[in-house]
Amino acid sequence: MLIDLTIIKDTPTAFDFTLAANQVELDSDAAKVAEVVRVAGKLKKGIVQTDVEGLVSTVLEVECVRCLQTVEMPLEITFRVGFIGAEHYTREKDAEVNITDLEISISENDKIDLTEVVREQILLNLPDRVLCRENCLGFCEKCGANRNLIDCSCIKKETDPRWAALKTLN
Repeated sequence: MLIDLTIIKDTPTAFDFTLAANQVELDSDAAKVAEVVRVAGKLKKGIVQTDVEGLVSTVLEVECVRCLQTVEMPLEITFRVGFIGAEHYTREKDAEVNITDLEISISENDKIDLTEVVREQILLNLPDRVLCRENCLGFCEKCGANRNLIDCSCIKKETDPRWAALKTLN
């Protein structure tokens, strides 16, 4: 959804829309959007900066880090992003960056692409590690079997030869 800032007034403007799962491409092998993405919020235009805040909710399909099984994960993200025009942005190499500058983006041609904002927020809020369940056993190191589904008993059969001398102790 493209917002033209030239037609936005100084009063807050609400937005509420949905995106199909295929409209939000995450460019990730480990996660993809599984359901419709719901986006609602408001946009407030100031003299130099336009603030966008809202809520994104959807369901993602994410791979378990141990067994690579697909897990559905509900996601609700509250976000706030500021946009400034390119003419108000400093391009100096030695400019000091404040923590608040990390929440600022540049609006191109007085337009804001809310679909890209949604995509960025989902990517920023992806978890580092997802497990299909708390006690996921993952793959067997020897045969590669998913130990959640079958008991391959490879680990029980083999003993590390470095510990073999300890078996003789009584």
